[in-house]
Amino acid sequence: MATTPPDAQERETAPHTSPSLGAKTTPNEAPVAPPTVKLDRANPEFLAGAHAIYSGLRAQGPVVRVSFGSNLTEKARAAGAPEHQAQGASGDEWLFVTRYDEVTEALLDERIASDFRTGMTPAQSERAVAAMPEEFRPIAHSLIMLDPPDHTRLRKLVQPNFTARAMDALKPRIQRLVDELLDKAERAAAERGETAPERRMEFVEAFAYPLPVQVISDLLGIPVEDQPQVHVWAERFLQSDPQQYMTNQAARAGMMDFTRYLEGLFERKRREPTEDMISQMVHAQEDGDRLSSQELLSMVFILFIAGHITTVNLLGNGVVALLKHPEQHARFLADPAGMAKGMVEETLRYWGPVDFLGSPRIVKEDLELGGVHIPKGSKLSVGLASANWDPQRFENPDAYDISRPDAHRNIAFGKGIHVCIGAPLARLEAQIAFETLFRRFPKLRLAESADSLRLGVGAAMRGFKHIPVLF
Repeated sequence: MATTPPDAQERETAPHTSPSLGAKTTPNEAPVAPPTVKLDRANPEFLAGAHAIYSGLRAQGPVVRVSFGSNLTEKARAAGAPEHQAQGASGDEWLFVTRYDEVTEALLDERIASDFRTGMTPAQSERAVAAMPEEFRPIAHSLIMLDPPDHTRLRKLVQPNFTARAMDALKPRIQRLVDELLDKAERAAAERGETAPERRMEFVEAFAYPLPVQVISDLLGIPVEDQPQVHVWAERFLQSDPQQYMTNQAARAGMMDFTRYLEGLFERKRREPTEDMISQMVHAQEDGDRLSSQELLSMVFILFIAGHITTVNLLGNGVVALLKHPEQHARFLADPAGMAKGMVEETLRYWGPVDFLGSPRIVKEDLELGGVHIPKGSKLSVGLASANWDPQRFENPDAYDISRPDAHRNIAFGKGIHVCIGAPLARLEAQIAFETLFRRFPKLRLAESADSLRLGVGAAMRGFKHIPVLF
């Protein structure tokens, strides 16, 4: 996994343009990254060296014009209103916010819209959504793609499921699931005739993936007997290569089957509600507002798919980061319960599940960000990982330090009205998982070198595909 090169700290205190990184532009305009730089989080080679690239971009300026990889919503936007591509950055070129202060400012700025249809007429918006694969259209009506007042209304209806009180109530259930998965791993090793500390486990397959899938399935109210099939549909999608997705008939058919299954489940919950989130959402009402069928589908789709994969990556990234740093590993083993929260926050800062926002945000009016002029209509992404390694905000950012006093200031889950609604759940799952895992298996270690581990593609964003361990 790449880290900031030795000269990065020097470069990051240099003037905001550098001949080696791109041509100098007129004052207040975003500099252009060199043509060799393309931010493509579906490419594991890019992710492996991303932090060195981010360091160079931060040295260029707080906002840099950069080429991005292929993007579903951007293709839909182009289909809906091709004339809009002439505004701001064009084609696959967007404005990328590189530094912590400016990323935070951008996330809080109401003049920057999350809805990719911003500025379109109703007819253009309809064409844009129609251009998306049918199974992805619910995303266009989800929290992550809406702005106030629709976003405010929807979030208000589901927010009670993620309060501190709601998380406290989930702790026993999560602890039970963690223990059951670790018990299962022990039994599997025993059946193979393995004994501690030479027992083998594929960490992602045996623990990091099933834990959050089970938690979110239980929380939503997907019946136990249906969960194996639902998990198959999700796994086909999550393991698919985004570059080949449109021709991956199994993954696409699985998502359509998942959609039809959810529509039937909503009807069952309307007739026979139980103590779960889907039942609550089906019957939720606030000032006369209810979730429509489309909004229900969008909400569950996002909570299940986007909600659990970030936790899978958080768990895997944390284990690899800790085991890659022996001094931090020893510190954690001395006090797992006391250090679990710090480990979670530092993992989010160091190797967060999402490097940058994969769908562009649209600038609704001319504005200035970090002294850089941002024209109306510009497509913009914020670098969450780049901000979390900004040396102006975090001292020695390329060091993994679970006792870092300000690690909780990370913005791995975003900020403002669009901060990840499931962030409290992900943090809780990870804290319980890390504390229990290393308390029960203090001799847990990687079965191969950390540098040989491969980052996954698909919807994984930033996460390891396989993590073989011995315990």
